[in-house]
Amino acid sequence: MAEPYDILVIGGGINGTGIARDAAGRGLSVLLVEQDDLASHTSSASTKLIHGGLRYLEQYEFRLVRESLHERETLLALAPHLIEPLTFVLPHRHGTRPAWLVRLGLFLYDHLGGRRTLPGSRGVSLRGTRWAAGLAPGISRGFVYADCRVDDARLVALNAVGAAERGATIATRTRFLAARRDGGLWHATLADAAGERIVAARALVNAAGPWVGAVLGAIPAAAPERPPRLVKGSHIIVPRLFEGGHAYILQNPDGRIAFAIPYQGRFTLVGTTDVPWHGDPASPAIDPAETAYLCDAINRYFARRIGPEDVVHSFAGIRPLYDDGSDSASRVTRDYVLRLGMAEAPQLLSVFGGKITTYRRLAEHALDKLAPFLPPMAPAWTATAPIPGGDIPDFTGFVAEVRRRWPALDDATATRLAHAYGTRIAHVIGGEPLGGGLTTREVDYLVTREWARTAEDILWRRTKLGLHLAPDAVARLTAYLEGKRHG
Repeated sequence: MAEPYDILVIGGGINGTGIARDAAGRGLSVLLVEQDDLASHTSSASTKLIHGGLRYLEQYEFRLVRESLHERETLLALAPHLIEPLTFVLPHRHGTRPAWLVRLGLFLYDHLGGRRTLPGSRGVSLRGTRWAAGLAPGISRGFVYADCRVDDARLVALNAVGAAERGATIATRTRFLAARRDGGLWHATLADAAGERIVAARALVNAAGPWVGAVLGAIPAAAPERPPRLVKGSHIIVPRLFEGGHAYILQNPDGRIAFAIPYQGRFTLVGTTDVPWHGDPASPAIDPAETAYLCDAINRYFARRIGPEDVVHSFAGIRPLYDDGSDSASRVTRDYVLRLGMAEAPQLLSVFGGKITTYRRLAEHALDKLAPFLPPMAPAWTATAPIPGGDIPDFTGFVAEVRRRWPALDDATATRLAHAYGTRIAHVIGGEPLGGGLTTREVDYLVTREWARTAEDILWRRTKLGLHLAPDAVARLTAYLEGKRHG
């Protein structure tokens, strides 16, 4: 058998790739396995936000909010191509949280995390102002605050790229089947298109998201754990509801909130829901009641009414939350919990919960817990190391330079590529056009450098062009990928 890996990471979502990148950068040998594509489940089904979690203050999750706000600033500096500031407008209506309570929450939000670059919150009049774009008449006041949006699936992919560039092996479409302890090592059985194989590792990281319980069930030496609380969060995408680059946070009668966020230029993203889930984590879908709930949230605040017939796309993801005993799915903690295996097998770390915003700190904490069982590591390093392509001091100036350097690119394509690849943009420009600004050179790069295999990988996770490409362009892409596979 080959030399054992220091760490075998199970799961190619944001937590798994973040841990793999951090560990590889500290000099450890790392193998990451993902049963499907990177970010193919929970990590690409988010509300696309890097935020502190304003509503978590009501649940007294001050540690989570503080850490999230710190990370919001850190990640904004490390990945300016993937993460950008976003202004949120919170319209205030009679019957919702009293204005004094909202002001108090925003005051805490401004000060808990040591805000450095984003503007503070403030109350605003909505009469005749740009903040009232699309809102129904009669909503006269509200609040404005700042958070950030993110391309969630690309953040995952680029963490995997960063891990691979530091020596990690990334194996997508590779299933973890079982593991046993023998001779002081884990011996894990994996399966891919070539069949089954066994690899050895000093430590296992179970970052399988909704499958964290299933992975533990396949490891006889694992300590029994309470199964994660699986909660479905669904989103709808509708034609653009309002003008302007700001987003809205809407209070619902049940106390939950919904976001309405500009998305892909021509659309508005609306979400999310919180519904207990007991089915297969691989195939969640929005149900009619969730669609109606999100449409009602919009219709409560906006002049233009929407219904299920207006939905152009929807997606749902399963959040694997740590079961803290809460009665309501919406009140289950969003904080992460890291659990080591039992005394006989402590070299197993399982990740419960977590959110995209805190993935980097989660990775640091995970390695701190595993450090006694691993070779000596270099110090923590990811707080100052840009995400691949993110070494950009001024993103606005960078986009202008892209347009000057490649004048043949239309504005939409230049902006998309600048956001997706940052300073690595030269690797994807050129080639034969496939439609919608996508070219064969970009596809080749995604296949050879970012583990993309199918049209779905490319259109819905790597590029977000799935809402824009015509059917004939999708067919050309599919044929091109088939040709590469058999060429």
